Parts: sequence; C-alpha cells; structure tokens
Amino acid sequence: MPQQKTMVSVPELMLEIAPEAAEALRASDLLPGEPAVLPLHATYFDTPDRDLAAAGFTLSLAEGEGEGEDETGRIQTVRATGSTADLFVLPEWRQPIAGDRPVLDERTPLCALLGSKMADIGPLFDLHIQRQLWTLSWQGADIELALDRGEVTAADRRSARCELRLALREGAPAALYALARRLDEIAPLRLGVLSEADHGFRLLGPVLHMHKAAPTALHRDMAAAEGFRQIGAACLRQFRLNEPLVDPGNPEAVHQARVALRRLRSALSIFKPMLQDETAARLNGESRWLAGVLGEARDLDVLRLRCRPDALRARLEPARMAAYAQARTALGSRRARLLMLDLAEYLAIGPWTTQPSAAEIRDLPLREFASAALDRLRRKVKKDGIGLADVDDETRHELRKDAKKLRYAAEFFAPLYAEKRRRRRAARFLAALEALQDRMGALNDLAAAPALVERLGLAGDPAAAALLGTDRDKRALVEAAAEAHEALVDAKRFWR
Repeated sequence: MPQQKTMVSVPELMLEIAPEAAEALRASDLLPGEPAVLPLHATYFDTPDRDLAAAGFTLSLAEGEGEGEDETGRIQTVRATGSTADLFVLPEWRQPIAGDRPVLDERTPLCALLGSKMADIGPLFDLHIQRQLWTLSWQGADIELALDRGEVTAADRRSARCELRLALREGAPAALYALARRLDEIAPLRLGVLSEADHGFRLLGPVLHMHKAAPTALHRDMAAAEGFRQIGAACLRQFRLNEPLVDPGNPEAVHQARVALRRLRSALSIFKPMLQDETAARLNGESRWLAGVLGEARDLDVLRLRCRPDALRARLEPARMAAYAQARTALGSRRARLLMLDLAEYLAIGPWTTQPSAAEIRDLPLREFASAALDRLRRKVKKDGIGLADVDDETRHELRKDAKKLRYAAEFFAPLYAEKRRRRRAARFLAALEALQDRMGALNDLAAAPALVERLGLAGDPAAAALLGTDRDKRALVEAAAEAHEALVDAKRFWR
C-alpha cells in the first residue's frame, strides 16, 4: 500500500499577470537562464452538490512533477482550506496513486466527512498548465518562481490562466514581497486571490457581475491576531474580485469594491489596539485615497438613479464617464497595485505581529476581543444618536460612519456566536443596523446633493431641483432615522 506523504505548507504569494506582461518578464534579465518546464494536468473532484467544497476541502489528481523529488506520475491531494485548515496540524494529504480515480480511505478525513456520499464523488473540472520554474536568490532568501500559463475547463466552458507563484524555500518571508515589488517594476502584477480550485468552481456557476462580502471564516477558538488576518484577507479578496469588473455598465461592481475598502478600513480601526505601528495608519490613508477615487463614480451612479427626466440623466453622463475613466486609471496604477501587496504583507508579517506591547491582545481569544469591540462601538452609536433631530449634518454624518463601522464589526464577528439564540439576535440586530444605515445614507445624500449639483454645473437647471429635496423631505428622513436609532438601541446584543 503506498504511504501517504504529508507536506508542510510553504509561504507563497500568488500574482496575476497579463500574457503580454509575462512575455516582458520572461525577456528580462531578472530571470536567470532557461527555466525548468513542467506540463501539468490536474482534475478536481467533488460530489454534484459540492459537499467537499462546502465542508472546506478540495480533492485533486495531478499528473506531472510533484512538489518533492520523489513525487512523479499521478499525485492525489486532499487539502483543507479556510478555517477548516486550522483544525489540522498539517492540513494537506498527498499520496501517489496508480489509477485515474481517487483513493479515499482512513488516511484522509473525507470518509468520515462524507460517509455514503463518497460514492457520488466525480470529476468536475480540469486544469491544463505549462509551468516554467526558476530559483532566485533575493535578499538572502531562496525563492521559487513559477510562471503558469494554460486554461481551466469545465464541460463546455473554459478560462485562460496566466499567473505567477512565488514560493519561499529558505529565508525571511519579507523577501517574497520585496521580489514581487521588483517584478512589478518590469511587468504589472496584481495580487492573486483565487486558488486553482477557485478558478474551476467559478466556471461551474453563473457569471457574476459583482461580489458581495462573504461571511468571514472565524471560529471561537481563534486568537485575535488570526481573526484580524482572516477578516483582512476576506476584505482583500472581495476588493480584488470586484476590481476587474468596474465599468460604467456595471455600477454594482464599483459599489462593492468601495464596500470592500470600507470594511478593510473598519477592520484596521476595530483592531487598532493591537496594531500599534505607523504602517497601519499609512495603509488606512492609501485605502481612503482609493475609495475616494471610486466614490466619485459611485456618487454619480446614485445621483443618476434619482434623475427623473432622461435629459437630466444625459447631462450627467459625461461627468460619469470621466469619473469611471479616473477610477480605472487609479486601479491600474502602480500605487494601487503596491497597496494590495502592502496590505497582504501587513496582514501576514506586519510589525504588529511581533511587537511585545501588543502580545497580550494578539493572544486574546477572538470572541473576548469581539465582545469588547462590539460593546465599545455600540456605546458610541448610542451616544451619537442622542438628540438626532437637533444636531447638524456633520454630526449626523459621524453617526452614519460609526453605525457603518458597527455593522461591519457585527458582520465580521457574527460567526463567533453560532448558538441558535444568538444567531436570531444577530439577525435582528443587523436588520436594525441596516434600517438605521439606510435612513442615515438618505440623509447624507440629501446633505451632499447641493455641492454635487453645483460642481456638475446643474445648479440653475429647474429639473435638478428635485435632486435637492425639500425641508419636508429632510424632516421626514430625520424622524425616520431617529426611530431607527431607537430601535437599534432597544435591540438585544447577540454577543452578550
């Protein structure tokens, strides 16, 4: 019987690269000599209902060179992903096999997981790749650079792939990110957030035009440090999935990209007691810059929806097209590309991970940290909403921002409170928060409308008067917001 070989995971960095950029990189002096060339073919398996994916596992058979010198031929890999990986000391099971069907026995957790459904496992999609390999010495580290070009196929659908993988073989992880920045000087690179399995599963589902935030894979046994990493990675993933979809004909993508950046900035704020370094402030400022550029397009999308006469909507279109062009330019800039790399590096090995002064908070049980953070944010929202009808627009705007931060925190941490009673409370609490946010958002749109209309040169247009609202509209919205705030204060805290 072949023996299982379990592999320790190696720090890696995935990067997307356009085919023409890959050619420029290949022709550069940075890559030494001729690469090793490996044709790879992998088939991924699951049940028709994707029970493995739902449980946090992937199963594949790969033909070609394995990750070890003694691994050639056909290799079966079972890999635990996401929060599931935290349940295992070594969350990957590899073994050579002889046939074209998976060999599933007690050497992996899948039999116990699926039971009788094991018989339903079949092939779902295939990966055909030509991999070119170089080994580089960079800043005292040995790094394997793999350039993968090929495609993923599922039934009659296919998707081209062109990616770089940097794998640390020896040395400090910071060298991975330093090398990525150097490579980006030669050929534009973008942080990769999709695994091989992700590419295949995307082919099996409907084509998505935007990506909402997915529940964060947290569990109550996590420490605060790992919770921050998971939350930050989820925000980066949401942003990167929406970034290539930003287009004037697809307004929801720019909205969700902004949401991802706001959630990320909220995470930096929520975990600020643990992030006692200047890097966090710089990354927050850079994220604010990028969100602001995208906000120009989003503001005009919202205003456009409120335009009744088509003629007025047509007058907005040149400014809207210009805002989207500016957004695409910013997204394609080296500044934005490096921001994603900087954020990924900060989550993985930022100064906060080793500062002695933050050690106690890093090791704090995540659920304990979350309860304290949610209490703190709720108190602020409760205080900010006192006398809502009598405060100015700027004070209401602060309440709106604080309510948004509380909502993101509640969404981040809700998976930690999985008991049935707490889940019901969480649903009601989030519904109350959403109602408050909707009303505060409408008030903010009303307050911002005069300056936006003036900037667009529409102040003298009678048709634009409807965009400004009336005093009666404002009073009604303030009253509705005050009621929503009262309902939120009365909602039971699911973390208590």
